[in-house]
Amino acid sequence: MKKLLTIVIILGVAILMTQTVPDKKAHREAMMKAIKEYVDEEAENKGIKDNGLTRFGKNVVTKAIEGALSAKLKESNYYLFNTTHIKMKDKNKLLSLGLFGQVITFNKDMLRDALEEAAQEKAEEKAEKRQQKAEAKAEKRRLKAEAKAEKKRLRELKKQNKE
Repeated sequence: MKKLLTIVIILGVAILMTQTVPDKKAHREAMMKAIKEYVDEEAENKGIKDNGLTRFGKNVVTKAIEGALSAKLKESNYYLFNTTHIKMKDKNKLLSLGLFGQVITFNKDMLRDALEEAAQEKAEEKAEKRQQKAEAKAEKRRLKAEAKAEKKRLRELKKQNKE
């Protein structure tokens, strides 16, 4: 009888867990709350006073972080619970755990590392795009100069043929 009761309780908890797994939106909201707390804490640590301008700055920083993070944030669903993680240096770092309708975010140091990594990767991507653009411009100028030189050579050849 005790075994049956134990099995029923375990099944009941498992069914409850499957029905209360938070969605991706809940994870994002929890992450954004953690990010906002992180930004507020960093501003306080640096002695930045809270006024309209700093609130605007914090909102800009928070939105930038949200954009960088949302591109990298991945969710894994395990039916009884789910997790979000971010890929950093070819490794997945766990950022939050969702179960029983709640999302638990992990320590701020890991969040800080994840945010810095995401920002660094974004900066590297921008630099790479700028480099590619500069190379494409240089190639275009080179081809244009070659075409101009070829045109000049053909004109001179045509002029020599006339003479």
